[in-house]
Amino acid sequence: MSSYSNCMDVLKAMTRKKPLDEDNMENSKLDRVLTVFDLTALGVGSTLGAGVYVLTGAVAKDNTGPSVVLAFMIAALTSILAGLCYAEFGARVPKAGSGYVYSYVTVGELTAFVIGWNLILSYVIGAASVARAWTANFDALLNKTIEKTMLECCEMDVPGLSNYPDIFAFGIVMLLTLLIAFGVKEFAIVNKIFTCLNVVVILFVVILGYTTADLHNWQWTPQEIDEYMFNLSRADNSTVVYNASNFNHTENGGPYGMGGFFPYGVTGLLSGTATCFYAFVGFDCIATTGEEAINPQKSIPLGIVISLVICCIAYLGISSALTLMQPYFLLDKDAPLPYAFTYVGLDWATYPVSVGAICALSTSLLGAMFPMPRIIYAMAMDGLLFKFLAKVDDRTKTPLVATIISGAGAGVMAVLFDLKALVDLMSIGTLAAYTLVAASVLLLRYQPDFRADYAATSKAEMDATAESSTNMLVNLVNPKLSVPTNASSSIVNWCCAIITLSTCAASIALRTGQEWIHIVIACVGLVVIIGATIVISCQPQSTKVLSFSVPLVPLVPILNMAINIGLMIQLNAATWYKMAIWMVIGQYSL
Repeated sequence: MSSYSNCMDVLKAMTRKKPLDEDNMENSKLDRVLTVFDLTALGVGSTLGAGVYVLTGAVAKDNTGPSVVLAFMIAALTSILAGLCYAEFGARVPKAGSGYVYSYVTVGELTAFVIGWNLILSYVIGAASVARAWTANFDALLNKTIEKTMLECCEMDVPGLSNYPDIFAFGIVMLLTLLIAFGVKEFAIVNKIFTCLNVVVILFVVILGYTTADLHNWQWTPQEIDEYMFNLSRADNSTVVYNASNFNHTENGGPYGMGGFFPYGVTGLLSGTATCFYAFVGFDCIATTGEEAINPQKSIPLGIVISLVICCIAYLGISSALTLMQPYFLLDKDAPLPYAFTYVGLDWATYPVSVGAICALSTSLLGAMFPMPRIIYAMAMDGLLFKFLAKVDDRTKTPLVATIISGAGAGVMAVLFDLKALVDLMSIGTLAAYTLVAASVLLLRYQPDFRADYAATSKAEMDATAESSTNMLVNLVNPKLSVPTNASSSIVNWCCAIITLSTCAASIALRTGQEWIHIVIACVGLVVIIGATIVISCQPQSTKVLSFSVPLVPLVPILNMAINIGLMIQLNAATWYKMAIWMVIGQYSL
């Protein structure tokens, strides 16, 4: 009996939720100085990073061709689904912690810890990766002087470690750590300067690119591609001459697809869209500013939506200008914009592009480093990490200890480790947070709020609610009240769990093969998801008035959950093993 009681106590501890004191929601130890413009700049800077200068060319050449424009549009719409869910939660819970605190409020302590702990790892790896990319970009302007010098004096030939200790990256990380620790207002000023410079360079690239646009670059035929590449290989005196007869255009269209706007077909478009989705990761850092934003219940939703719209327009502009300037099959995957400008005879334009890339990397680094201490601070305040990490400096009004420790951790990783093998861990942590935030919006929308929902409810209606709550089958499709009850909320909870499991089953089936059994499992999963969605849509929603609400509930949160879970299932097994190891490490911090 005692063992049963102990198990129940552990279960209650794992599922206990963070209570919300709505009367004191605005109280904060941190400094509330961030405006909507500050939050928008933070979101744009974090999202519109170096990917805009690199990712577009790689995806267009290998996956989509000119239809990279559509890939970015689909990815943007998908990201906006996640952004809307974050925006509603920012209006509901204006607290530091982003997906961590949101899941703590709605799902429970264990899930919140998993999300928070993985978000910390995601931001640390992200900051370290961007710091190394910043060094590499800057070093390229110096003719690789830093790399050559470090390889000569202190080369490291150890598996898992980088080729040389990147001391410069460590210095950049610690410099920005001191900036963030000095004060959020000073950080916001620097971030706005770099973000505005980046946006100006992007506008310059798009406008100049359109002036040299050639619509024929979206209309190449396989025969024209063959002839062009054959002549190019002959002109370059290549030892390997392009041979079009080696490729069957009726099946795969050769190495560059079938030409036109969709050279790689729908499959290539979908593959490219999955890659482009990660270009929009970063806006969620706005959600960590709940205790530093002025009027967070309005400014956080506005900041998220505006930043995503700006990023969407920027990616669409860059991708269309790039593929109109240069044929997709000639794009350079590492530095597409400089090569494209060289192709159209505008070599001088490569210098502003280099400046833009440095600015983009700087804002990406700031955007990765700023949320880290906020999540650590929120978890320490709740007792899930060491309490001393929640200390707030009286002068700067920032979580000083958490800022220094997280910055030092990112700096050490940037110095020593080869981060390419760890980058997928960023994806799994971010996607898990997106999934939990979408699920949390869904659950909260159908939970009873006794102050808002029952203030004007008559006694007769309350009696009807109590009577109907005993008949779950009736409540599935015909609840008697227009406001949520405990029974209707329980139905939504179960349906949400069923949707999650069905999406996992369908995604795993489609990943493991295309045999009839896999297709049947996927179809059954889809039918179950549709059925559960219909049941949820029949349940009454809370009447609580928010400054921002997700439209088309339950469709938007469920679509967001399904997409994120599907992308998580696509990650390889090694990534899941690494996450499991990280979670074991996390147990010792409790």
